[in-house]
Amino acid sequence: MPLVPVAAVVFDLDGLMFNTEDLYDHVGEALLQRRGLSFTPELKQAMIGLPGKKAYQVMIDWHQLDATIDQLEQENDEVFAGLLTDHLQPMPGLFDLLELIEKRPLPKAIATSAKRGFAQHVLSFFQLEPRFEFILGAEDVVDGKPNPEIYLSAARRLQVDPAQMLVFEDSRTGALAAMASGAQVVAVPNQHTRTHAFDGVSLVADTLADPRIRSEFLSDQLP
Repeated sequence: MPLVPVAAVVFDLDGLMFNTEDLYDHVGEALLQRRGLSFTPELKQAMIGLPGKKAYQVMIDWHQLDATIDQLEQENDEVFAGLLTDHLQPMPGLFDLLELIEKRPLPKAIATSAKRGFAQHVLSFFQLEPRFEFILGAEDVVDGKPNPEIYLSAARRLQVDPAQMLVFEDSRTGALAAMASGAQVVAVPNQHTRTHAFDGVSLVADTLADPRIRSEFLSDQLP
């Protein structure tokens, strides 16, 4: 059990709630194939978890592209829009975990490196936005993950001490941000982040359905 009872829950979005990291693979490949280049596993790892503009800058620097960040963002949005309708899927255990948290009940929010509008669009496919107190996106912070700013802001808006906040993250970059804020952190690696080092997190879960999430963080305050 955590030393401090959980009073609020915050979720990352990409690769944690939805399979969007899989879709980003297709987008990255498309953007670079147009330029006769490859979206290598090493480049993918360097970009995972970063705010969009920082991730695009990594891509530009990696391949010495003459494209601008704005150009890549526009191309990304065009390709991504064509993938969402047919390929977007929730990650295993998401809906059951949301129901468990709501039975407490505990307030919950989203803190993502993506733009807020993108997060709202993704959530709309499953009518999930009304179930969250708020969404913090890339435009809501000066310094993106791994800086803890977004999680400190979430704690303030939820009116809890960061130590009372349970954060779910799928990447090392995101986990570092959450840990630096003082939050309790559950890492839920996906196929793209299973090799990440998650030293210091409270738990590395198999999926969002991992029974240890309930037993170690949520069971003691259930009716």
